[in-house]
Order: sequence, then structure tokens, then C-alpha cells
Amino acid sequence: MRLVLLPLVGLPVLLLTWLLLAGSASAEPLRVTAVLDGDTLELEDGRRVRLAGIEAAKPPRHANPTDGRVWPLAEAATRALSELALGRRVALHGPAPVDRHGRLLAHLVREDGLWLQSALVVRGLARVHTRPDARAYAAELLAGEDAARTAGRGLWRSRVYAVRDAADPDDLARDRDGFQLVEGVVLAISKSGGEAWLDFGTDWRSDVTVHIGRAAMREVTRAGIDPLSFEGRRVRVRGWITLRNGPMIEITHPEQIEKLEREVVSAPPVSPTPEGEEDDWEEE
Repeated sequence: MRLVLLPLVGLPVLLLTWLLLAGSASAEPLRVTAVLDGDTLELEDGRRVRLAGIEAAKPPRHANPTDGRVWPLAEAATRALSELALGRRVALHGPAPVDRHGRLLAHLVREDGLWLQSALVVRGLARVHTRPDARAYAAELLAGEDAARTAGRGLWRSRVYAVRDAADPDDLARDRDGFQLVEGVVLAISKSGGEAWLDFGTDWRSDVTVHIGRAAMREVTRAGIDPLSFEGRRVRVRGWITLRNGPMIEITHPEQIEKLEREVVSAPPVSPTPEGEEDDWEEE
């Protein structure tokens, strides 16, 4: 099978080799019979697959499905996945664990070689969202996400999905229980009993903090990352926001944290929609 990668600087052609060498969860490609949302589909054998490594645009958890509200980006992601996959044959690649909903977590490659995860990410219809058991090909997906964000495609045009400022804990507190990307300069680091806390402010009781537990610290160190060297450095983290002495993100695996060697160029800021005009990309 020839893997088709969308035109992105930095995506190595060796990914083809990695995918072909990875264990496949399906010996023969199977037809996609239904698309349930922007990152979930159903195969002809009845199994449901959640696209591993990404989180497509979708309504927030608190959304009421009966209130009739339209979420344009969620609809766009579902429509894109339908256009890419519905009725097509796909092969499952890499580890394919089953999540708590009984769905396979896998990377899907279409019969002509198109990698579905990459196709959604570079269109700006999904963010990279890895898990401890679904981490494969994160570097390639992150490169695609960077390209989409820099170009301001899709969800990167919406303040709902904008990278959050780690220096503003009050703003980030409003994202409690949500998955977000957070970026800022680490001002202080503390370590105790094999755990580490990275603080983005001067008061650990209220500022934004990244916590790396003992097990995660071993994984992060094994990946060649030294969080203790991040003081004074700009980093980007991704994860679920909880409130514990201010907003906190729990690191469970290395792909959640990136050291930014230099200042990154953010996507163009989203101006508020003028009164009376509708912004098709805004979901707040």
C-alpha cells in the first residue's frame, strides 16, 4: 500500500515504512459503512473505530443535543470525514486498543493510501490529542497541526480552539474539564518524590501548573525530555484542564509537552464578529 501524505513540510516519507511495519489490526481493508462524527466511524463488520491521536471539532460536553443549536465546525469535521471515508475501504494500522466505549483506537489508511488522521488535521478540522495507549505518529500529526494553525485553517480561526495563554489563569479556569492547548514561559519548577510541577506564574496556589507524576516522569525522561530544564523556557502543553490550586494539566505521556526553541508565530487573532453578522466558524 502506498501512503499518501498531504503536502506538508517536515513530514518524512519514512512514515510509510513505519505504518507498514506496524502491526495491523485488520488483515484486509474493510468498507466504512457509517460516519458518526468527525473522528468516529463504523466498519462493515460492525466495529466502531475512534481515530487515534486526534480530537475532531465537536460540540462541547455540556451541549444539549435537543436544543437545535448548530455547531458549524463539528458539522464540517463530520462532513469532511464522510467525504474522505464513507463507502471507502480502509486498513487499520498500529496498536488498536479498545476504549471504554468499546471502540477501536487506530490509525486508518484508505485503500489509495490516504491517511485519514493527517487529512483532517491539516484541514484544521482536528487537533492532536494523544493518549498513553494511542501515541503513534504524534510527531507527524503535530507537524500537520502546526501548519494548519499557522495558516489559520478551520478550527484555528475560532477563539474556542485558540491556544490558551498560560499567564492568564482566570481565563483558563473557564476551560475547566475541557481539552486545551496552553502555551507560556515556565517561571518555576519544583520536584519531590520523583514528581515535578511546572508553574507559569509566581504563586503556585493560583497560577497555571503542569503536573508530571512519577510514572509519567519516567516516560518523559525515557523519551529524552528533561522537564527540569524548562525553567525560563517557552513550552506548549495539551491536556484536560482541572482546577487544583489554579488551573492544572496532568501530563501522562511525553507527547503532551513541547519545548518551543523560539517564539512561535501564532495564528492571526480572531476578532469579535461584528454585531448582526454571523461567523460560521465560531462555536461559542
